[in-house]
Amino acid sequence: MSEEQQQHEDAQRELIEVDDELMQDIEELVHSKSDFLILNILRDLYPADIAHIINRLETDEESEYVFRLVPEELAGDVILEVSELRRELLLHNLPQGKLTRLVGQMDSDDAADIVAELPEERAEEVLETMDVEDSSEVQELLRYDENTAGGIMAKEVAVVNQKDTIKQTIRVVRKMAKEHKNIYNVFVVDDDGMLVGVVSLQDLLLHAPNKRVNKLMTADFVSAETDLDQEKVAQLFKRYDIISLPVTDKAGKLVGRITVDDIVDVLEEEHEEDVARMVGSDADEMEHRSPTQIAMLRLPWIMITLLIQFMAGVVVHKFSATLEKVILLASFMPIISALSGNTGLQAAAVIVRGLATGHVDPNRWWIPIRRQVQTSLILGSACGFILGLIGALWHGTPLFGVVVGLSMFLSINISGFIGSTTPMVSKRLGFDPAVTAGPFETAFQDVIGISIFLTISTFALQWL
Repeated sequence: MSEEQQQHEDAQRELIEVDDELMQDIEELVHSKSDFLILNILRDLYPADIAHIINRLETDEESEYVFRLVPEELAGDVILEVSELRRELLLHNLPQGKLTRLVGQMDSDDAADIVAELPEERAEEVLETMDVEDSSEVQELLRYDENTAGGIMAKEVAVVNQKDTIKQTIRVVRKMAKEHKNIYNVFVVDDDGMLVGVVSLQDLLLHAPNKRVNKLMTADFVSAETDLDQEKVAQLFKRYDIISLPVTDKAGKLVGRITVDDIVDVLEEEHEEDVARMVGSDADEMEHRSPTQIAMLRLPWIMITLLIQFMAGVVVHKFSATLEKVILLASFMPIISALSGNTGLQAAAVIVRGLATGHVDPNRWWIPIRRQVQTSLILGSACGFILGLIGALWHGTPLFGVVVGLSMFLSINISGFIGSTTPMVSKRLGFDPAVTAGPFETAFQDVIGISIFLTISTFALQWL
């Protein structure tokens, strides 16, 4: 298909919501094997919508059947959007020739991701049957850690020599645009391939064709080396508000580029990892692991939580005499534990994300701590007042309300402080902050809340 035809088909597609009604129609067409009607529907959809349909189909057989009907020019984009579990199935059952063609039409970074998911023997076969230049680029990308700038960059780069004219540069851009999308900048190198500047497409349109690019390029540019962690790459995009970033080797030689759509994927991946770790899980456990493997993954965290909660039981037992004299105290223990625990977990979540995105600087640790103390004072005061009022009315004694309210206030503030400091201490010690804010965080706050509550209650027991 020519470039003009592809652009025409893209323009004809509409944003069609893949709702339950459309899914029901497609499922009926799949059951009746109505290939022509299904194909007509697929041609009107974007690759991401087709992938959504494939993900929602009930069986692997139905998913494979629909994917076989996807036009080959769309298949590469669709396979990148489907869930990992379904992609593994589809790749496994694709004929070798079609798989090679599918990988060959992708940008190098996407092709490398797909090849990395294949079994070793099949990956080698794909690389051997691909175009030599494409295969070489993919093999180079596979040598980098997948979570670094080198691992997420693409080799397709609009690059010119600093001695070239704008006319020559525009010719390079036009040639590259026929096969690749998302060209935002042209990168300028010297005779040794060293990156010396960046030129935007807008600048190319505003200057005379015979002017040399080194006269209008930006020499003060942002770049990343291949071993830079992908989280820090994402921070560069946000800090400098850029949409395309050149990647260089240690010597400063241009080797690739990263675009903003890659960073969106990175942010989503990092967010899923952080959230999963905070609940003692693995971000992709449901995609790749058996129930036994998932249970074994979570078991250590559950055991840690059990141990800490046992400490809470010891505290309760120690203050059993207090509870026997004022039974109503037991009714307020779970409330104080839950609220203080949630406050600590919320504080930890904010700090973990702040560390990941660069909003929290461990070297200026007092800033987030101060903000959290101020926040906890407000939360603790509000919750303490309300719980204290309820306690006073319920027990009929103002002092009981003071005990309950003060316990709530202190527990929330201490929990917030611990929740915000633990990730930063962990970061300083070289551990993953998301791991330290796992399921034992809430359990730890339970011990604190119960201890404070029962200690204050014991001191005030003679007046209750």
